[in-house]
Amino acid sequence: MRSIQLIALAAILTAVSCKEKKNAAPAAAGGQRQQGPMVVVGYVVKTGSVSEPLQLPGSLLPMEETEIHTEVSGRVVGLYINEGASVNKGSLLVKLFDGDLQAQLKKLQVQLQIAEKTEERNKELLKINGISQQDYDLSFLQVSNIKADIDLLKTNISKTEIRAPFNGRIGFRNISTGAYITPATIICNIRQVNTLKLQFSVPEKYASKMKLGQMISFSTDGSTKKFLAKVYATESTVSETTRGMNVRCIVQQSNASLVAGGFAKVDMDFARNDAAILVPSQAVLPQARGKKLILYKDGVAKFTDVQTGIRDSANIEIISGVKPGDTIVTTGLLGLRPDAKIKLSKVN
Repeated sequence: MRSIQLIALAAILTAVSCKEKKNAAPAAAGGQRQQGPMVVVGYVVKTGSVSEPLQLPGSLLPMEETEIHTEVSGRVVGLYINEGASVNKGSLLVKLFDGDLQAQLKKLQVQLQIAEKTEERNKELLKINGISQQDYDLSFLQVSNIKADIDLLKTNISKTEIRAPFNGRIGFRNISTGAYITPATIICNIRQVNTLKLQFSVPEKYASKMKLGQMISFSTDGSTKKFLAKVYATESTVSETTRGMNVRCIVQQSNASLVAGGFAKVDMDFARNDAAILVPSQAVLPQARGKKLILYKDGVAKFTDVQTGIRDSANIEIISGVKPGDTIVTTGLLGLRPDAKIKLSKVN
């Protein structure tokens, strides 16, 4: 009898124990669903400097450059071009044959002397009413007419003398003494190389950022030395073929490595902003229609749309969506959902 009682008591205790375990299991499961806030790292949004450096190809040009031509056709009787030499403005370069013009000039000068003597005699006769006013006027006009012919002839003679239009350096000559040349003949080139120009093309989106007087840094091919040039002119339109705007600058230094026609590498930093809003690149979440940042607001994750700008190796510029002083989340981004509770382990 006692054995039966012990067996019954054991069965009751086993049943009670199983019920307690069943009740404890849901309690444990409920504890896992009620986890605390997710621990993340925060970052306080700050301002800093950001830039988008570009290197553009350019060309060095002489300050002035032109081809030397003659205005009239003729035979070369004097050649005073020293190839590669520097010349001053007005220096005689080429003399054409002008013997016929000089003969005409002498003839007109003799005619002028006769006309002037006639005019003087008529003037004296007019004083004593020896001739009419009309006769004197005709002699006076004759003198003026011959003087005009002499001036015209001297102008034609001056056209047989080809002179340097400005101070510069002469290139190679294309003619020799005795050659018959015409206005189409290229005698030589002259370049003003003591001062150089720098020309390059700016992409269309940066055209509005070019200002007169702006200083430009550049280097030449095969050299790392930096030179400066000052913007003095820009094209009024953007090229339809290159989608760029041409810019010209005056080079501020003289150096043996700066040669007209040489290649130049122009360093530009169009998008520099010393007060840009910067955040770590890994904090930006790309979306199908834009980008987002996760803001920390009173222990809750708030997703906000942002517009980004320039990116560097570590940071990205935020144009709109956050402001300096805001705290954003930089870790655990993929595991967060809007309005999820979060806790900051540290703030950078």
